[in-house]
Amino acid sequence: MSGLPPLRLGVNIDHVATVRNARGGATPDPLRAARLAEEAGADGITAHLREDRRHISDADIEGLMDILTVPLNFEMAATPEMQDIALRHKPHAVCIVPEKREERTTEGGLEVAREENRLAHFIAPLREAGCRVSIFIAADKRQIEAAHRIGAQVIELHSGAYCDAHHEGRFEERDRELEAMREMSSFAHELGLEVHVGHGLTYDTVAPVAAFPEARELNIGHFLIGEAIFRGLQPAIAEMRRLMDAARA
Repeated sequence: MSGLPPLRLGVNIDHVATVRNARGGATPDPLRAARLAEEAGADGITAHLREDRRHISDADIEGLMDILTVPLNFEMAATPEMQDIALRHKPHAVCIVPEKREERTTEGGLEVAREENRLAHFIAPLREAGCRVSIFIAADKRQIEAAHRIGAQVIELHSGAYCDAHHEGRFEERDRELEAMREMSSFAHELGLEVHVGHGLTYDTVAPVAAFPEARELNIGHFLIGEAIFRGLQPAIAEMRRLMDAARA
């Protein structure tokens, strides 16, 4: 067995809500997906309440806080509205992400270095309320240093560029992105930050990231929800867990 600490799997249920909202009504229910993910061995549930409520709703967040027995990772933009919601619910963790209405999904990491003073004041009440604060950022030394200075406890490295390069066959670029994430995982760990990774991870791309010694959590959603169409949600999660554990060993 490896001497590495266990690697947690956070399952993002946003796109169960996307399917529900495409037609309206109550199904498929993101809360049911969260319960199934728990039963399949997820260590946490991630949900992003967007400003335009395109998938997860306020009622979903309330329901998740009521039913979950694993931690909720509440993804949110750095806005007063979202801060108020987080302070009302006090989830286990909040992950501060960039957000643009016109994007289909989160396109990059948060710009921390240019907004250091504002973000430091923004996250202070969240930390005081007992929430673990994570910052979703690119594998960039300057941004990691800024996240550390403002008082974040966790960084989540954006793995989207690495995954996109792999699936588009740009393998030299993929390897550069992977090496940058590996180096910045080590750097962040040296600063005392907990390291998470997420965005775009699939069965084909998860193993090299899961093998990062400093990584403590992977957050995966869209791929698992898509794979669930073909094999079911619990088997899809179980296979991801198997691949993560194999890479860790």
